[in-house]
Amino acid sequence: MNLEGKNAIVTGAARGIGAAIARAFAKHGARVVLADIAPECEQTASEIASDTGAETHAILTDVSDPVACEALVAKSIEHFGRCDILMNNAGIIMQGSILDATIEDFDRVLGVNLRGTFLLSRLVARHMVEQKIAGAIINMSSTNAVVTIPDQLPYAVSKGGVMQLTRVMAMALAPHDIRVNAIGPGSIRTDMLNKVMEDASAQRTILSRTPLGRFGEPEEVANVAVFLASDYASYVTGQTIYPDGGRLPLNYTVPLR
Repeated sequence: MNLEGKNAIVTGAARGIGAAIARAFAKHGARVVLADIAPECEQTASEIASDTGAETHAILTDVSDPVACEALVAKSIEHFGRCDILMNNAGIIMQGSILDATIEDFDRVLGVNLRGTFLLSRLVARHMVEQKIAGAIINMSSTNAVVTIPDQLPYAVSKGGVMQLTRVMAMALAPHDIRVNAIGPGSIRTDMLNKVMEDASAQRTILSRTPLGRFGEPEEVANVAVFLASDYASYVTGQTIYPDGGRLPLNYTVPLR
């Protein structure tokens, strides 16, 4: 799955899944722009360049801001000449159910997770069409787009929106040979999950609904992103792939290992 000669933008790339995807793209030959609102994005970009030998560039970006998104795409194209791959990974989570979620939290989560994906995808898609680039756009959805958690209403709604946005974009961009797909991770070992795992009961609940009997690693999600960005997925568009350890097909629970 060679990405040699490709230029990629990865949002939410400072740490976790985003950093793993940026590293995997670089490892497979791509030049990578890492975008994040967190300043540590610059250190992550430097470490990836040092470890892989790939050219990287960090740009501080708030994906919910249209002006910031325009600047990100413009700087990326100025730096690398073109964009072949967009990985919309930036996302946040705010707790709340239909009874107690605040309007501010709802708007904030959708602003980053859904609106940000739309804003950047539109800019990059227009660039790809204008330059006749047969590119790949990958969005980060979630198993919570299909199944859900009552007190994660803003997050679940945003990820459901991302899943449908992926399909609509894929149909519109197919005539231009631009593929659009999404990834819907299950429970992946990130800083957020590590906090949950401190509670033995919560950990047991999650694993009881994960047939593979373990948490996923960011690198396992990154492998899916590399596949979708590569020519190995040349006939795949409008799809969401779920690296979830078997959670979605599960009916009731499986015995714990």
